[in-house]
Amino acid sequence: MEHDWNVEASFIRTLEPTRPTFPGMVFSAPEPALIGDNLRDVSVSELAARVKRTLEDAFGAVRVRGELGRVVIAKSGHVYFDLKDQDAIVSAIMWKGVASTLKFRPEEGLEVVCEGRVSTYPGRSQYQLIVERMEPAGAGALMALLDQRKKMLAAEGLFDPARKKKPPFMPQVIGVVTSPTGAVIRDILHRLRDRFPARVVLWPVLVQGERAASQIAAAIAGFNALPAGGAVPRPDVLIVARGGGSIEDLWAFNEENVVRAAAASLIPLISAVGHETDTTLIDFAADLRAPTPTAAAELAVPVRSDLLAQTQSLAARLLRAGGRRLDLARQRLAAQKLPTPEALLGLKTQRLDRAGDRLRAGLAANAARSQTRLARIGAALRPQSIAIAIARRGERLDFLAQRLDAGLVRLLDSKARFMRGQSQMLDSVSPMRVLARGYSMVFDQGQNLVRSASEIGPGQTLTLRFVDGTRQVVEAGGKPAPGKQKPPPPADPQGGLFDQN
Repeated sequence: MEHDWNVEASFIRTLEPTRPTFPGMVFSAPEPALIGDNLRDVSVSELAARVKRTLEDAFGAVRVRGELGRVVIAKSGHVYFDLKDQDAIVSAIMWKGVASTLKFRPEEGLEVVCEGRVSTYPGRSQYQLIVERMEPAGAGALMALLDQRKKMLAAEGLFDPARKKKPPFMPQVIGVVTSPTGAVIRDILHRLRDRFPARVVLWPVLVQGERAASQIAAAIAGFNALPAGGAVPRPDVLIVARGGGSIEDLWAFNEENVVRAAAASLIPLISAVGHETDTTLIDFAADLRAPTPTAAAELAVPVRSDLLAQTQSLAARLLRAGGRRLDLARQRLAAQKLPTPEALLGLKTQRLDRAGDRLRAGLAANAARSQTRLARIGAALRPQSIAIAIARRGERLDFLAQRLDAGLVRLLDSKARFMRGQSQMLDSVSPMRVLARGYSMVFDQGQNLVRSASEIGPGQTLTLRFVDGTRQVVEAGGKPAPGKQKPPPPADPQGGLFDQN
């Protein structure tokens, strides 16, 4: 059957004006439906492009409510996530520019409402939701997320009161983490100036938006990393402050990294986020919570005028107490009725007078005894007495000299007799006496005394010692043994003493 091309083309032209139009979108009339082998071939890319245009035409603007799952923040800043309910799941993407405007951090399990358009990703043949706006599905969803995160951090002990530190009474340096352009820093400085001036070091950060949480956490860690005595003074106390706002505006102070940084701070930390009715998770991790930034400044330092008044009051109390102490001491002294100085010193004075009298008498008596003794000694020192004493000493010395001479003579005679007896005894056992009776002593070549005939070999040279000298002989049956002969032993050095010839 012949196909009516003109009718179909007319029908297509009639439908074109009724299609929704979008800026930059180009429509092309679909090819007439062909039958059988007359279908025109298309490429994969062309087919994917037609599907993409079809989805974008049909779902150019949608609003979807669902639960976040598998949230991935790429290094480029784009956010990839899944949007799901109990029956289905849709892949979604949020470009970096849109993600930077979020007032909260998308997390898995959070229920949200997304606005955007449906498109495809031809590289994987899947459709996805291009999100151009995202917001929590009511304040209840944020509160549920906040409560869940609070329970998790509390279970880790980050809110334990035992971990909290007491700020110093009078800090010298105060570190402030807040926006440098808001009214918060001005209120803090004004209150510190009125109460007790202190040095303030400001770490400027964003207090709202996607990058606020990371900057606040980095500021707390940066203050703690400052060395003591460095170019930038290390604070004695920290104040993390922000003005009031909605839960979305204050959400950066509910982020996990901020809460962990506050709990890990070694410097005492005071949180002052929002108004008195606002509560964020950093309030539970901080060492102190102030209802307002101004109240935080009041908690950080005392009132100088109050300290002066208290000091003056204590000084007055000290003076009054000292006066009362002296009065009580006077009263106790009066009650004890101490004796007068004259009564205390009278007895000692009397004893001193008696001792003085005895000292004078004792000195006179001692001088008299010394004079008597001197006179007696002087009488013994007359020249006649000295001469008699010298004569007596001379006679004594003569007697002792005579006894010494007689003793020496007797001692020398005794020693001479002893020496003669010893000489006779030594001479009686001298070998020279034996030689004088006709005997001789035989020595070998080594000048060793030969005591037995078995010690002599044939041809051995021997030395014979007689009373009047030595002779060398050779044993019969041999010739003199070669070798250097040792000299005969020397004569007995006492031979002359005992020799009677």
